[in-house]
Amino acid sequence: MVFGQEKVVEKLLVSLIAGGHCLIVGVPGLAKTTLVNTLAKTLSLSFGRIQFTPDLMPSDIVGTEILEEDIDTGRKAFRFIKGPIFTNVLLADEINRTPPKTQAALLQSMQEGVVTIGSQTLKVGDPFFVLATQNPIEQEGTYPLPEAQLDRFLFQVNMGYPDLDAEEEIARSIIYRQNENVRSVFDTEQLINAQFLARRMPIADHLIKMAVKLVRNSRPQDKNAPDYIQELVNWGAGPRASQYIVLAAKARAILDGRCSVAEDDVRDVAPDVLCHRIVVNYHAEAQSISTTDLVLRLLKENT
Repeated sequence: MVFGQEKVVEKLLVSLIAGGHCLIVGVPGLAKTTLVNTLAKTLSLSFGRIQFTPDLMPSDIVGTEILEEDIDTGRKAFRFIKGPIFTNVLLADEINRTPPKTQAALLQSMQEGVVTIGSQTLKVGDPFFVLATQNPIEQEGTYPLPEAQLDRFLFQVNMGYPDLDAEEEIARSIIYRQNENVRSVFDTEQLINAQFLARRMPIADHLIKMAVKLVRNSRPQDKNAPDYIQELVNWGAGPRASQYIVLAAKARAILDGRCSVAEDDVRDVAPDVLCHRIVVNYHAEAQSISTTDLVLRLLKENT
């Protein structure tokens, strides 16, 4: 049971309907792992978890080949043992605690839904989602995700502390936690159909232009970017961000039971799409200006 994180749950569902991966940032003890596990059960999806550690190897994620000998014939052959990545929902727990070589093992699967082992190319799951967690504190011994891998995530969701009432429910739930059952409310076929619908749903041209303008205004190299972006940002979001804003806005409309995308859908998803794609410079850091501050300012000016 997860209390007080309704907005986070909504964003994860939008991410799943949009067919994108999600990076969840939050301090320990907020039930990030429980949330992802519960979400997979309610959607009838297979679930796998990898605890990322400094000594984790790429083969621990994708799998490995072992040499086997046939007892009857004496012939030897390699057999591939699949790793935990072959699932529908993969929880990459504390993804920034493993070296870049191991982090990179996720890149191909996140982009293409397959992994290549030797001469074989194998599908990991259909559908396939990576829901990664990252701890914003205790940064000693961590390996920040490179921008190329951050760009693979549709959303970065910041998970905060629950409010007072929700925290009281969390404390009270320990009494009956052992007896809780998670009921499936959505099957895999329905999810795939929702993803197909999100791709096919029409969206007004002015909303597409709004999404593209937001993304382009985040780039200091763009001549139309605001002065504060040129002053405070090193690198802005790329074209993939425009695609993700449009797709996530469609998914949010579907989740809300609507067959058309509204301007509020674009405004709601834009911060979670853009914030981890913008790299601020030392001027912004010196003034304690975050990427969230800049994105919210862009949204406010883009009326």
